[in-house]
Amino acid sequence: MSGHSKWATTKHKKAVVDAKRGKLFAKLIKTIEVAARTGGGDVAGNPTLADAIAKAKGQSVPNDNIDRAVKRGSGEGADSVAYEEITYEAYGPAGVALLVECLTDNRNRAAAEVRTAITRNGGNPADPGSVAYLFNRKGIVLVTKTDGLTEDDVLLAVLDAGAEEVNDMGEAFEVVSDATDTHAVRLACADAGLTVDSADIAWLPSVSVQLEEEPARKVLKLIDALEDLDDVQNVWFNADVSDDVLEAVSG
Repeated sequence: MSGHSKWATTKHKKAVVDAKRGKLFAKLIKTIEVAARTGGGDVAGNPTLADAIAKAKGQSVPNDNIDRAVKRGSGEGADSVAYEEITYEAYGPAGVALLVECLTDNRNRAAAEVRTAITRNGGNPADPGSVAYLFNRKGIVLVTKTDGLTEDDVLLAVLDAGAEEVNDMGEAFEVVSDATDTHAVRLACADAGLTVDSADIAWLPSVSVQLEEEPARKVLKLIDALEDLDDVQNVWFNADVSDDVLEAVSG
């Protein structure tokens, strides 16, 4: 699959440093609030909210924080904030295409901060639509590897739920589906007794750019700068980074 999937899996497995855990919690809480506002606070009838809560719990977000986020999003909380979903497009070093997903209560602030991070790190903002066509909206479910578990076992468990393919990512199996089937695939994994690491909706590239060490270092520096912004939820890119290069630039 994409270099982004390799990088995302590697980052997922790394311990989150304390300095960034607060930012991670804030981003997960925002996602819960938006899901509750869009589809209601009933988890049983809102699979997007169910997935958002499962992801937050997987990152050890306290239950009280989650409950308050659901109430704020569904209108029960007095301190609710209206977040807007915005996606910015850009080209980074070596012509790598970037999609930057934001949840913000201030569109002007988000636009200015994203643009600054891009231009200061060797990238160029792009017009709407000039980058997005290079990506496809997909569901990505990561399943923990256990003794004796094979790709065929995972595929058998998720095929009827809409899974398109299963990939061996080293420490986990990656299940790819249409974005609308993400929740069904996660439930199918759970029903089969598989341990789900994460369930996300992702933009996967249809065309990838192979990067050597130096351009990879520049691209990942840009991505880190964007992910450090409070309004940025996700950064997707179409770089293909080999395991050796990834180890060299992230060590």
